[in-house]
Amino acid sequence: MDQQAKQPLEPRIEAGKAMVIAGVQGRYSKATVGDIPKLWELFDTCIKDIKKRVGGVTYGVCHNHRQGEFDYMAGVEVPTKGDVPGNFEFIEIPPLNYAVFPHHGPVQQLAQTYEHIMYEWLPHSGYKVMGADFERYSADFDGRKGTGTLEIWLPVGERG
Repeated sequence: MDQQAKQPLEPRIEAGKAMVIAGVQGRYSKATVGDIPKLWELFDTCIKDIKKRVGGVTYGVCHNHRQGEFDYMAGVEVPTKGDVPGNFEFIEIPPLNYAVFPHHGPVQQLAQTYEHIMYEWLPHSGYKVMGADFERYSADFDGRKGTGTLEIWLPVGERG
């Protein structure tokens, strides 16, 4: 069993704030999820065009889940929708409560962490997913070196 599987999933619950994330996005499925790093490479080439960034954190937002497909946006927080340059897309993140999971290990193992959350933690948690989840990458994150902090923020509400 690898290190990832042995770590218990104990999220912290945190109140999220309303955010506007500006970036580039694509539609993916389980078969094409391996193409997401190319989207990040594209984003890295044009991130400088987003002049009004909030902090140095970057986000990978998963939304519009339908029939095994989802939209994924690589982006940064901006102060308002008006601060999104015309050649970028944006998504508004509402202020929800989140179960926050640290991801340990290489970014290539992110899918395994998601599977643990969705198939092991979530069914027994008493929570349901309330909207778009996102990956939060620290300002010093380096996917090639595997340094920095990566967390998965899952919006949750009590199962009713």
